[in-house]
Amino acid sequence: MRFNKFLLIGAVGAAALGGAIAPAAAAPSPPAVTALVGGTVVAVDGGPAIKNATVLITGERIAQIGPADSTAIPPGAKIIPMTGRWLMPGLMNMHVHLGLKLPGAAGNSLAAETDTEEVLRMAGNARLSLLAGVTTLRLVGEDHGTDFALRAAIERGEVIGPRIKTAGEVIVPTGGHGSLEADGPYALAHEVREQIKHGADWIKIAISGGISDERGSISAAPMTDEEMSTLIEVAHRNGIRVTAHNGSSEAARQALRFGIDGFEHGYHLDAAVLKDMKAKGVWLVPTIVVTQPGALEFYRKIGSPPWYLDRVKITGADHWAMLQNAIRMGVNIALGTDQFPFEPNDGTTATVAEAELYVKAGMTPLQALQAATTQAARMLAMDADVGSVTVGKFADIIAVSGDPVKDIHALRTIDFVMKGGAVVRDDRRETAAQ
Repeated sequence: MRFNKFLLIGAVGAAALGGAIAPAAAAPSPPAVTALVGGTVVAVDGGPAIKNATVLITGERIAQIGPADSTAIPPGAKIIPMTGRWLMPGLMNMHVHLGLKLPGAAGNSLAAETDTEEVLRMAGNARLSLLAGVTTLRLVGEDHGTDFALRAAIERGEVIGPRIKTAGEVIVPTGGHGSLEADGPYALAHEVREQIKHGADWIKIAISGGISDERGSISAAPMTDEEMSTLIEVAHRNGIRVTAHNGSSEAARQALRFGIDGFEHGYHLDAAVLKDMKAKGVWLVPTIVVTQPGALEFYRKIGSPPWYLDRVKITGADHWAMLQNAIRMGVNIALGTDQFPFEPNDGTTATVAEAELYVKAGMTPLQALQAATTQAARMLAMDADVGSVTVGKFADIIAVSGDPVKDIHALRTIDFVMKGGAVVRDDRRETAAQ
């Protein structure tokens, strides 16, 4: 206490003398201006592209977009040539676990990981996600508040990573597909309120089994009506939306009756459920990459056991058919991977592979881009700030070497990443400097 008192006395004394001896406060510096010049701006809203464009960025946000020959660049602006590049909004991945642990050798090696160790590992994965072109992500299940700590560190500029929305821990009945267990409507309601108290943007529950469960059917529906209805009501009364890990049509019908906002995976959802989702505007985050052949490289790397690989194989065919039906029926789809956003998958990253699979399943390239940008932004209610290269929005911008509206595989050529006006990756300039 003595130390604090002397600090307080010193501060008060300095304030009293400040008028006589303190230097005048320096005027705040104007925000930096950056000009991206010569690239083609992709209109992910479906409008015409702007060729040979200049994108002026003031501070964190886009200030002006127009043809290069008629858009004046202010004196002193930092100019970044973009000739031969297509500029588009940063990708958004809506199903991420930065602290992912799966059955197998890699997961076993993390069994004794402390929360401190885990959040440091998550920070490294956040940085790699951003470098891979993912400028916004949604965390859908982390341990013991590590997600809240990481999000705060990124927002303070102490850690490099994407913008984060998070659901805290996954809330489940005892034995469910998640870590935060409770039973009965009021115990589950308490856990919902706890996650909201700590800063959850969403609530995530698990209403069926999962691929990584040794026991428990993916097609089951273990929650009672009273448990599920109370949990969803409490979240909605607090202005928070609810998404559910789910592969079960039976559980989906139950959740849809009580106003669920979204489903993750949807492995075995039938046409009737998808029709109801479409009618009610319920979101689907498919994570199709986890059950398709491109993920086998990842599963081999982490030493997945045979029983896990068998469950992946058994689930894959239904999962693929469900996605095709959802696309054909016009269900709201936002891109998510359930793998690290940067994880190798089918010769590219999991995020890009997910978008490519959407096209293979029936989307146009533009629709797949929208699932990773405008649709994801709308799902997060962030569409005023992110999701397109638009005046007034954050300058979250990536660049590719081809037109992704014509060929989704152009996303494999990401070589420039900017978040909030700050360049975090520019492969061409780095190569030129060598």
